[in-house]
Amino acid sequence: MKIRAGYNIAFHCFHDTPMNLLLSVRPERMPDVIGEHKIKFSPEVAARDFIDMFGNICTRIVAPAGQIEISNDFLIADSGLPDEVAPGARQLPVAELPDDVLVYLLGSRYCDTDKLSNLAWSLFGGTPSGWERVQAIVDYTHNQIEFGYHYARNDRTAAEGHAERIGVCRDFAHLAVTLCRCMNIPARYCTGYLGDIGVPADPAPMDFSAWFEVYLDGRWYTFDARHNHPRIGRIVMARGRDAADVAISTSFGTAQLLKFEVTTYEVTEETTEQSQLPLQKVA
Repeated sequence: MKIRAGYNIAFHCFHDTPMNLLLSVRPERMPDVIGEHKIKFSPEVAARDFIDMFGNICTRIVAPAGQIEISNDFLIADSGLPDEVAPGARQLPVAELPDDVLVYLLGSRYCDTDKLSNLAWSLFGGTPSGWERVQAIVDYTHNQIEFGYHYARNDRTAAEGHAERIGVCRDFAHLAVTLCRCMNIPARYCTGYLGDIGVPADPAPMDFSAWFEVYLDGRWYTFDARHNHPRIGRIVMARGRDAADVAISTSFGTAQLLKFEVTTYEVTEETTEQSQLPLQKVA
């Protein structure tokens, strides 16, 4: 299938403000892009890309004082297959994990493993290791937190999300990642596009989504504690230890958000005409 994706984001800066943006798809998905994938700026500014320590494409700019609009609009090919399910995938002993995977066992800014370790072992210590244990963690997280956009808070940790029992997709991901790490299962945070493909349309405005991946049997598998169901059409933009590593924008100065629109949908005969229109919200 083909998916149309993009965004239109605007900030107001009071002074010239350096910014770091994670708004490109991951390098391994770039070969799937059909045509141009280019971040556009209005007014035009000098931009430079680099690859960060997690393999994400980062874009550096200095936003001028006043309003700056940042946008992209692209097509990408996708298999159309849902997230892979592998019930037999086994959990590897820590001693057998690759060196570069070990960092995903450690606590991080929003994944406070020290506060949830005892809880995790009490809940999942008797669960068979591997895929079954991860799925038990996902089921628990899915039922523990109530989703709502009005519950968003950018400094909520996994332990706080567990205690408050409310949150958005990043809170589901943080809690599940933390519980996995407590059980010695490497887990990393992901952010990107996830449209309503193969599921009823969500009437809320589109947003970027957060999910997570775990390392089992020598490879990474996708899990989603918010939806708790294999989904179609994920487009990964960035991976890291938690949301602090994959912020869509980091400004080194005050940057007031003025506009935030995201588009993700499957291109079909019904949407072909729509795909020729300027970027807009699509639920």
